Amino acid sequence: MTLRKARDLYPDKIAVVDGDRSFTYARIGERVNSLARFFQARAIQPQDRVSILEVNSLAFLETYYAAAGIGAILNPLNYRLASKEIAFILRDSGSRWLVTGSRFASLVKGILEEDTPLEGIVWIGDPPTFSQDTASYEYEDAIRTHAGLFKPVKMHEDDVAHLYYTSGTTGRPKGVMLTHKNVCLHALGTIAELKLTDSDIWGHIAPMFHLADAWAAFAITWVGGRHVMVPQFEAEAVMATIEKERISLSNMIPTMLNLMIKHPKIGEFDFSSLRVILSGGAPIAPEIVRSIMEAFGCDYIQTYGMTETSPYLTFSIIKQHLQDLSLEDQFKYKSKTGRPFMGVDLKVVDEKGNPVEADDTQVGEIWVRGDTVTPGYWNLKQETEQAFSNGWLRTGDLAVVDTEGYVNIVDRKKDMIVTGGENVYSTEVENVLYLHPKVLEAAVFSIPDEKWGEAIAAAVVLKENESATELEIIRFCKEHQASFKAPKSIIFLDELPKTGSGKIYKKALRDPYWK
Repeated sequence: MTLRKARDLYPDKIAVVDGDRSFTYARIGERVNSLARFFQARAIQPQDRVSILEVNSLAFLETYYAAAGIGAILNPLNYRLASKEIAFILRDSGSRWLVTGSRFASLVKGILEEDTPLEGIVWIGDPPTFSQDTASYEYEDAIRTHAGLFKPVKMHEDDVAHLYYTSGTTGRPKGVMLTHKNVCLHALGTIAELKLTDSDIWGHIAPMFHLADAWAAFAITWVGGRHVMVPQFEAEAVMATIEKERISLSNMIPTMLNLMIKHPKIGEFDFSSLRVILSGGAPIAPEIVRSIMEAFGCDYIQTYGMTETSPYLTFSIIKQHLQDLSLEDQFKYKSKTGRPFMGVDLKVVDEKGNPVEADDTQVGEIWVRGDTVTPGYWNLKQETEQAFSNGWLRTGDLAVVDTEGYVNIVDRKKDMIVTGGENVYSTEVENVLYLHPKVLEAAVFSIPDEKWGEAIAAAVVLKENESATELEIIRFCKEHQASFKAPKSIIFLDELPKTGSGKIYKKALRDPYWK
């Protein structure tokens, strides 16, 4: 629907800029139809799963729309994961086809060595030379050879559109289901909240496999805006792209923004096209917010959300009557987590489920509900039931709320570490540490890090008469899971602190670093 509207209203307008290539909405519509016809020719049916492993690109955007057109469920993959982790996701989702950039050939080779249900691969770029049993096609050839009319499959609004995998608290990745209703109503909400128009130029800078950016694939298209693809983040290249392509807004994680505002060349670029910068995916210090607004000379909106909520739950947009306050008092609201996103019911509750006082002091857990909230986790009925309470999704995030309805997160799920915008649960790292033959006990927790926001640390107790080095343990972790999940530091202890009931007391390990 969103692409059809843009194609009909803005056929000759540049829709996508990807490197030195640009495409109109009319041309994008033709290419998406061809890709959809290619998938249908491979007997991909509505609700079948198709996965994509790719950097931000035209192909990523087209695959989102082609999958929707045939009613398939798109499963975006985090390319920072290890081959074993991706193979698990492919098995769990039952994904039949993979669209992937040729730059990930070595990763795909490792995936194919595992047990997966894949029937075929579409390579963006030159296919690799290694032999494979699965069918192999080249992306542009697939589009070129399947041109023609295409009639989108009629879908129900509650049918699943996307399947995003997040790390589970037990270490097992969980597939978050988002329906067509979730995706479309979230897009409409962002259009209204951010006042998006056909004059906007969105920079796809955060990864499109993550909802920090993926939502814009639909909202920006719906209003006929322009998409500018930045394959992977590099501070100076991003600043140059903002200047060259006249980007008007984007959403970036704090790590990216921090690297940009501290870059020695930031003063050499023209950011006058920017009207607003959004930040989400990790905590951000008020001092960095202030520096962002000064460096880019534009408005700033703090966001908060979850994969389970499409993602936005709050925006720190200043209410009209608060704009009469001094700039310093307005800034206090801008740097908060924000007030509820349009279409979302949000409350902060105590342990009994009763709303806390709106005094900016009493702490409670954020609960949410609404049409942008997931119906649940893929094939995980029990986990889905545990996540909800009488229709409210329990976020696990602790916050205070003020008299204006602005919430501010004061703590998160204690065992979750947000490092460089990626969520890492301590349990999944501990599971790997316990595989090491010399490790007796292990506890993983976060410590402050200027570059990544939070870094992963591990306290380890070795078995009697065993010895190991920090490097040895870290290397072991990197061999068994994605490198970004490996601890940055190892602390060797004779024993771990315990509670009276015998549980490992992580707070005692974590607190000295955060104080």
